[in-house]
Amino acid sequence: MPLEATYPHIVKEKVQPARLDGHSRTRVAMIVTDYIWRGWSAEEIALNYPYLTHAQVHAAMTYYFDHREEIDQELAAEYREAEAWKQAHPTSPLLLRLKEQHRR
Repeated sequence: MPLEATYPHIVKEKVQPARLDGHSRTRVAMIVTDYIWRGWSAEEIALNYPYLTHAQVHAAMTYYFDHREEIDQELAAEYREAEAWKQAHPTSPLLLRLKEQHRR
């Protein structure tokens, strides 16, 4: 029987995203976006999330590298949802004019 890996500091319930233990609103995917898209190191992430320890950040990254497909799918789904929301809620003409005036 294969052993299932456990990850200190990570809570993963069946259909829920992986989260940091004790910080139910902080998902592994949030940490990963800072790593991938902002290019932050684990140390920089810990500095920007002062309520997390270095161990928690490293645990989140370890979980990601072991479950890359799962987290990448979660991030892709979030992106699709955000794009759908933007399509359903276009920017008002007034706001577009104000933004254009600000650029000048």
